[in-house]
Amino acid sequence: SYGSNMYSARLRLRVPSANSFAIGQLKQHSLRWHKCSNDDSGKCDAETTASDSDIVWGVLYEIKRSEKQRLDEAEALGNGYAEKEVDVVTDQGVVRALMYYATEKDPSLRPYHWYKALVVAGAREHGLPEDYLWFLKCAPSINDPDSQRSTRNEKLLSDY
Repeated sequence: SYGSNMYSARLRLRVPSANSFAIGQLKQHSLRWHKCSNDDSGKCDAETTASDSDIVWGVLYEIKRSEKQRLDEAEALGNGYAEKEVDVVTDQGVVRALMYYATEKDPSLRPYHWYKALVVAGAREHGLPEDYLWFLKCAPSINDPDSQRSTRNEKLLSDY
């Protein structure tokens, strides 16, 4: 996970079996906040690049196979996200992992404040590097016009 699912409390609402086992780097990818969402905001995408200096940090989770469909539905697989296998560099070596990537993008989109806060909380929770945490914190974000959705998502952060 490299977006809001890095935050364990959020991911476990979707797939209770989620168990983090490593942090890692996805090379030749750049984090963007441009994935089109049905709530009119931008969500995270790990966009493929040609540069070895581009890295997306994230958290590797294991989930029960029986919960994969629930995660696919939560992530709108086939409707804005597709999936692919990638090699993630960890302290324990390279791990082959499945990741979602955006297929519907709009560079003018911005994440809602609560979404960005979940991404930052997940990065902090798992001890991602301080310079990457700073990069996440500096991303521009916007108010969610739906105050109930905002409150509901912000409540997740009170657990951290």
